[in-house]
Amino acid sequence: MSLVPYGLVRPFLFRMDPEAAHDLTLNAVARTQGTVLEKLYAQAQVQDPVTLAGLRFPNRVGLAAGLDKNARCIDGLGAMGFGFVEVGTVTPLAQSGNAKPRMFRLPDAQALINRLGFNNQGLDAFVANVQRSALRRAQSPGLLLGLNIGKNAATPIERATDDYLACLEGVYPHADYVTINISSPNTKNLRALQSDEALDGLLGALAQRREELAQRQAKHVPLFLKIAPDLDAEQIAAIAATLQRHHMDGVIATNTTLAREAVQWLPHSNEAGGLSGAPVRDMSRQVIRGLRTALGPDFPIIGVGGVLSGADAVGHLDAGANLVQIYTGLIYRGPALVREVALALKQRSAA
Repeated sequence: MSLVPYGLVRPFLFRMDPEAAHDLTLNAVARTQGTVLEKLYAQAQVQDPVTLAGLRFPNRVGLAAGLDKNARCIDGLGAMGFGFVEVGTVTPLAQSGNAKPRMFRLPDAQALINRLGFNNQGLDAFVANVQRSALRRAQSPGLLLGLNIGKNAATPIERATDDYLACLEGVYPHADYVTINISSPNTKNLRALQSDEALDGLLGALAQRREELAQRQAKHVPLFLKIAPDLDAEQIAAIAATLQRHHMDGVIATNTTLAREAVQWLPHSNEAGGLSGAPVRDMSRQVIRGLRTALGPDFPIIGVGGVLSGADAVGHLDAGANLVQIYTGLIYRGPALVREVALALKQRSAA
């Protein structure tokens, strides 16, 4: 258990602007990781190993992308007990993202709305941060690292594949797996890449480049696709078929939602951006169930969306996920949620 209970820290953070609190927290983790002060938030990793997509995950709970966009805090976040940590989304060139304010809390719904817009320092800085992490220097088997890639806002959608290929080239040597993010609602037209023809072209190009990189570097890195919760059954089935056709290694379901029905009475509910947290839970499970039906029993699925307790995580596994990720739950519950989820999933998998 971490030395400082999150319940003592959260009231202070929640009095701040959400993005300012986010930046303050990441800066603190970046400064303290690898030092004795890491004990303030570190906790023992639950051992519940599972092999998926050719990777041995130490346990079934990971950090979702979006929290650490620039890969500055890999070691500190890993110390919280995750079995895998995913950082990014990174784009080829640095970009500032959308105008502030662009992050909003909805505490009554245990939710967030953000329209950050892939704000990040660019691919070169991202890779340099990954290389500086103790995890990568040691090539430690105790934690897996996912690197999440996207396109620049200024890149026309018809040239999006160029951005994804550039990012794949850059991150490939350093990743345990790479996630292709086509589901953020905060980059104009990005979700259009989920359509049949666009997705087929993108995944085909990435699969071909992956094979070239695998031969060149003698290393096969799994590719996962991250999709939105705002999909109907026909769209889910089409995405599933495309994943299989291009031999993708897994799918992450889901990103944030544009829907507001569950929070429409709350302050900030009309802010543009993606809604995450508890209101997305059922939507994510519906997509997970659809994917499991379409993909069969063996295709890897990582469930994310609305996991704020061990029971929520078990519900994602019951819907068909193999692993889960958290993000908004970490903001509301703190590092203790990581251990709670890992223990609940260990008990569920042993049943």
